[in-house]
Amino acid sequence: MTILEIENLIARHGLLTAVQEVSLTVGRGEVLGVVGANGAGKTTLFRTISGVHPMTSGTIALEGQSIAGLTASRRVAAGIAMVPEGRRLFSDMTVRENLQVAGENGRIGSWNLDSVLGAFPALKPLLRVPAGGLSGGQRQSVAIGRALMSNPLVLLLDEVSLGLSPVAVEELYQSLGALKSARETTMIVVEQDLDRAMAFSDRIVCMLEGRVALEGAPSALGKSAITDAYFGLGREMADA
Repeated sequence: MTILEIENLIARHGLLTAVQEVSLTVGRGEVLGVVGANGAGKTTLFRTISGVHPMTSGTIALEGQSIAGLTASRRVAAGIAMVPEGRRLFSDMTVRENLQVAGENGRIGSWNLDSVLGAFPALKPLLRVPAGGLSGGQRQSVAIGRALMSNPLVLLLDEVSLGLSPVAVEELYQSLGALKSARETTMIVVEQDLDRAMAFSDRIVCMLEGRVALEGAPSALGKSAITDAYFGLGREMADA
């Protein structure tokens, strides 16, 4: 069952068209991996879906209802939550406060402080610690937990492992793996590590210059085809 449907989405930064006629459908409980080089339009796509960046044209529907005209805060209430690149926590607030502030502005559902701490148990002893004093991995866990506190239908994770140590990445993906297994939250994940993106995602979308260059199940596409699409090699060969 489709939970998120995007058709012919266009978003610009001034004269630059960062997202060019992107169409996507995402099923309930699915994990969609989004890959592409820097400047491919991944973050702008996420920001446009979440309402942080204005769309130029196209449609965005959540559970069959258009959310294109909703503000970012109303999209959170409708069921869209984004974990932005860089985490963007409230550094002077404690971990508990960062989590609770999201719970006050989201949907009613099964995610609350206890369930988030169950998913990220390493945060339990850190509840009274200001977020500014956390490690990168801890901050990312808080950022994801904060998004879950809004009880999203669709969770957008932008550059989920960027800047984290290998140990922190492994721990983070163990928690995300549990979320995936539960199939209660649809996830769209931007991941710079292609191998990890392929292993974690049910389906991969590769973006190139604002467009969808390739889409499909990782096992069906294969790493070689995804890598070629990532760098635009297939298009160069076709143009030659």
